[in-house]
Amino acid sequence: MAAPQDKPGPAGDEAGLLARHLCRVMGLNQNHCSRSGTPYHVQIEDRGPVFDDATEAWVRRVNVIAYANYGEPTARIVYGKDHDFPDVRTHEHNRVVAQRIQELAAEARGILEEREERQVGRIKVLLERYYRSRDERVKREIEEANGLYPFVFARAFQELKADRPPVLDAPAPAEAAVVEELPHPAVDAETVYPLEDSRRELVLEIERVAGELQHDLAVLKERGAADDILQATCAKLLARAKESLARRDTSADFAARHLEMTRNSLVTAYRQVRARFTRGGGA
Repeated sequence: MAAPQDKPGPAGDEAGLLARHLCRVMGLNQNHCSRSGTPYHVQIEDRGPVFDDATEAWVRRVNVIAYANYGEPTARIVYGKDHDFPDVRTHEHNRVVAQRIQELAAEARGILEEREERQVGRIKVLLERYYRSRDERVKREIEEANGLYPFVFARAFQELKADRPPVLDAPAPAEAAVVEELPHPAVDAETVYPLEDSRRELVLEIERVAGELQHDLAVLKERGAADDILQATCAKLLARAKESLARRDTSADFAARHLEMTRNSLVTAYRQVRARFTRGGGA
């Protein structure tokens, strides 16, 4: 990605407005312990004015990331999001961004708690399923969940234990057969946020562009301006992007190339959709 100085100059460079380097405010580093006991660290950075390649416009970008199991060898980034604001080069806008950073920290804590609630529900379903079926595939999922979310797993186990009698008889064959037919708990694939900055920025850009693409495509569909080919193409690209974000490749070079190709395909599709969107008078 080209450096900001290589991009078209924004209106903020006009006389009387603040220079780019003055349009950044103090970020935030905050520890948070969830209801389950998971130690988190929320980090928010104001990156100031940046040129967004997808929209081909200048924006004020604030980045939020959260580490789970903070301070432990298993620490990893479990949440990330870029928030774009208008590129207004004034002291007043700086104060607005500083206030939003405090609000984004509270929002991030809420999102982390909601994610854990969903994880608790999923783990409880897995435990129930394994108790009934002794399925080895389910056992591996349980072991993976225990490794990734030890505090959440402990909470799910204790809640499940408290909700049921201490001893349950093994199910009769007919009952077990019914349990086997229960649908597998549906959970969206978890985005992998690399610790390495450049790859993580690609992941965040893919998520950001995918979200904008979905929004604009939905508006076009409501207007009857999205033909079947466009919808099918975008659906395929969004599905591939979702799959790419959940990959855990061992090769950093391969992962970076794969993410770059995914990003480039999404940006191309987004620009096509955006062109139709703006021609129709969209905001």
